[in-house]
Amino acid sequence: MKKGLIILILLTAQIGLSQSTTDFFTQADAFFKTYVSNGKVKYGAIKKDPSSLNTLLDMASKIRVSKSKPKTFQAFYINAYNLAVIKGVVNKYPIKSPLNIKGFFDKTTYNLGGKVTTLNDLENKILRKNFPKEARFHFVLVCAGLGCPPIISAAYTPSSLERQLQRQTTKALNNPKFIRVKGKKVQLSQIFEWYKVDFTHNGSEVDFVNTFRKEKIPSDAKVSYYTYDWSLNQIK
Repeated sequence: MKKGLIILILLTAQIGLSQSTTDFFTQADAFFKTYVSNGKVKYGAIKKDPSSLNTLLDMASKIRVSKSKPKTFQAFYINAYNLAVIKGVVNKYPIKSPLNIKGFFDKTTYNLGGKVTTLNDLENKILRKNFPKEARFHFVLVCAGLGCPPIISAAYTPSSLERQLQRQTTKALNNPKFIRVKGKKVQLSQIFEWYKVDFTHNGSEVDFVNTFRKEKIPSDAKVSYYTYDWSLNQIK
């Protein structure tokens, strides 16, 4: 095969991949704008007509993303995670909590990026393992519980990802319901307990929180964790 033909084939494949990810981000954005409001999801409406969700997940199964383009990789899998969570809830809706669904995080599988994966593996083996110092993932991956930082009514995109990660992390860590401060005592979400290693690369959990807070927490504050709220983040 001639060198020029090989280059043409490679360029064609790259254009096709770019187009597929572009279409995915565009359609995902329209989906989130339609079915997400004020950090909650219209599961009932999606249950009545799941076609757009199913189309997105079908697209996600065919897309291939590379770690060599980290923003595209991260944005794709963040959206894919949030869509898969919604799919898992919709399949069993109405429910009161994702924990009411057996194996919701560790048994139910989805084909995303050409890989069959669970929600836990997507979070821990695809995102956290490949980007171990990106603790901001925890403020954009939404597990369908009210204890989680809120889902946004937009897709995460490669060009906006850095800004979106920063904005959502800052919002969460300045929210008095999420970070509960009383004098020299601070109650953190159990996310900080479960994933402590992610928040302590360059200091303590308080140091991480203070990186994003307007009103700093005392460095010697006594840290505890409040119970996670697994109630469904639904719009009834």
